[in-house]
Amino acid sequence: MPTDDQVAPRAVREMGQSARQMIGAALAVVDGTGTVVGWTQAAQRLTGFSSAEVVGRSAVGVLAAPEDSVKASKCAEQCRSEGGWSGPVGLRHRDGGRLDVNLRVAPLAGQDGRTRWVVSATSMSGLSSSPVNGLGLDALLSSAPIGIAVRDPELRCTWVNDALARQDGIPREQRLGRRLTEVLPGCDAEAAEAVMRQVLESGTPRVDHEYRLSLQAAPRREHAFSVSFFRLDDGEGRALGVCAMVVDVTDRQRARERLAILSEAGTRIGSTLDVMRTGQELADFAVPRFADYVTVDLAESVPLGEESPARLGATGSRIPAFRRAGVASIHEGAPESLWPSGAPVLAPAASPFTEVLTSGRPHLEPVLDASPGTWLDQDPGRAEKIRRYGMHSLMIVPIHARGAVLGVAVFIRTADPAPFEADDLLFAEELVSHAALSLDNARRYVRERAAAFALQRNLLPRRLSGGAAVEVASRYLPADTEDGVGGDWFDVIPLSGARVALVVGDVVGHGINAAATMGRLRTAVHTLATMDLPPDELLVQLDDTISRLAEEDLEATDQTVAVVGATCLYAVYDPVTRRCAMARAGHPPPAIISPDGRVAFPDLPPGLPLGIGLAASFEAVELDLPEGCVLAFYTDGLIETRDADIDAGMRRLGAALTQQDRPLEELCSAVVDTLPTRAPSDDATLLLARTRALSPTQVASWELPPDPAVVGNARALAAGQLTEWGLEHLAYATELIVSELVTNAIRYGAGPITLRLIRHHVLVCEVSDANDTVPRLRHARATDEGGRGLFLVAQLSHRRGTRYTAGGKIVWAEQELTPAL
Repeated sequence: MPTDDQVAPRAVREMGQSARQMIGAALAVVDGTGTVVGWTQAAQRLTGFSSAEVVGRSAVGVLAAPEDSVKASKCAEQCRSEGGWSGPVGLRHRDGGRLDVNLRVAPLAGQDGRTRWVVSATSMSGLSSSPVNGLGLDALLSSAPIGIAVRDPELRCTWVNDALARQDGIPREQRLGRRLTEVLPGCDAEAAEAVMRQVLESGTPRVDHEYRLSLQAAPRREHAFSVSFFRLDDGEGRALGVCAMVVDVTDRQRARERLAILSEAGTRIGSTLDVMRTGQELADFAVPRFADYVTVDLAESVPLGEESPARLGATGSRIPAFRRAGVASIHEGAPESLWPSGAPVLAPAASPFTEVLTSGRPHLEPVLDASPGTWLDQDPGRAEKIRRYGMHSLMIVPIHARGAVLGVAVFIRTADPAPFEADDLLFAEELVSHAALSLDNARRYVRERAAAFALQRNLLPRRLSGGAAVEVASRYLPADTEDGVGGDWFDVIPLSGARVALVVGDVVGHGINAAATMGRLRTAVHTLATMDLPPDELLVQLDDTISRLAEEDLEATDQTVAVVGATCLYAVYDPVTRRCAMARAGHPPPAIISPDGRVAFPDLPPGLPLGIGLAASFEAVELDLPEGCVLAFYTDGLIETRDADIDAGMRRLGAALTQQDRPLEELCSAVVDTLPTRAPSDDATLLLARTRALSPTQVASWELPPDPAVVGNARALAAGQLTEWGLEHLAYATELIVSELVTNAIRYGAGPITLRLIRHHVLVCEVSDANDTVPRLRHARATDEGGRGLFLVAQLSHRRGTRYTAGGKIVWAEQELTPAL
């Protein structure tokens, strides 16, 4: 439900919109007997009647729809008795059709003492369909603050309504019989009369002509008005005069000016990523545009790039330490300030400043009360400054981002006698919110800069790519917020055959030492992954690596025991078969989110942590994964907190992952946002991978007999497939690669032999056989008759290698999909 504060501005906007719709309405002037005495071209366009057909005749008799004649007579009587009327009616069009309009009748007083009536009609189809129009259109139109004046061909005022006097403060008696320049001398009045002469000559209305005026009631504040002019014609089409409809658009103009200020603020505030300079830019920008004296105080942790210890609504009795980041004044040197820039700032416990911090809501004090008995009794230094420099109006606005209080901005008026109002407070909040974004960006930059150096130093991946196998996204949150480093690591490693390896690990501890160990382990995993080891065998080799690292650390120090422990989860996903093999060493199991949003944690054998000194063995599990499912790899820092156990953390993680159809970056953010707001006790890492599957049209496979005569047929099969894929420019090199690999499999391998081509980001050529002997690259001498096959393959391919399978081995080579030269 909208609040009263939200409804009121909306109603004002709707009223202004309705007023502008009336200014564009069809107009006519009717005398006290109901006879039409003035007609406009807009009225003719709406009804089809010319001035000759209407002027001098009864308005009800000519225009009232037959079925509404009784209602029209009642409305006329109500109009005379109540001094006006508005509401929906039906009018008769000249062609006999019915017009549904909203009619407004307002009285005009003239010098002769007789009352005329200005009638405006707006087609119902032209009105907005907003909720306010639907709920209270009549009330809005009846109370719309529109001033109306009718002037003769000499531009002398002949009729005027009371609303115009309420708008500009000029009494009716002072206006009647006089021209505008006689009542309001100045350039604006002369320009308005020039426009009225144009309207009288051409008959073309002029809409939304703006002028400014200082009212006698508030001479220091200039008001803006929008006036629209329409020519009134008699029965023969001659100009009787001009009708002016005036609307006070001061609020609209003020909103436009403040929008321009906010737009300028976007370019003037936050020009650098320096927190203190951004605070000073906010103060400098607000003075003197908006206030006479401004201070910006930030929590001491903010310039350091740290999270503010103050949370909205949660400061309790403790007042966070603040430091002055900006101060500006209309007086040189800002003598009003108790503290210079960069100095610590103190505030009494019972003051508007602490109220703003605890509530998170701004404070407005239109008239600043510095008399005895107020909160200033506890702050005599501030009270003395207030009295000396005539500070009479105060606003305090919290600077907050993501629920944390970054600081407070204080706005004060001294020389400007106008007190701050509610709309000033709204503007100040908008201005501060713009600055808060810049301040938060600067604060986060300081923090992330240190983290970026550490990540770069310790070889965390700079860019992840899952190739054709998976789409990936990640988050890394170190527990060591001072240095921004930790022992968690993650990686996505491309493998042969369009496959990809996914790995997440966690070294015991955090900080620089854990990060250094993490970098060494990540390098070891990369090396082992390029050997195409199965997940369980890779973990065995990694466990041996960690044990050797611990022995090296013992030799390099005087310690008797070196603890280098880690957990790890390693998986290999094949987009051709959609199968994923994974194994873990003491690491939390992954979460698998199916395309329909169901979250499961597969039952993987846990395995022992790496490096504990025991003879470890690991068991791999192979799973079928549908295309589009999401794998979530994480470390225990994401699910463990001081206040909840791991099961609760896994349930929280599973709940956050249910919306798996969201972009992975958004899903990562949603998971991280579930963490407690305080700093984590352990590093937290998240790696998400959405599986892809290669189309059957991207893979071609043939079983070949172990016969040398089949080599030529294998080349032909490969060339034909490349033609079908539009890769003819790779045919020559591919035929040579196929010829060498198939020949080696026939000579040195064992049947059955399989040739497979895979087209994704690269072209993969694989030849498998039942022999597990790995072919070695030789450098043949000039006199050797053979031994150049693999050397030729290495020269023609981008990458090449061999991997073991349960039934033998696969020798493969990759080529870039580059166009023919």
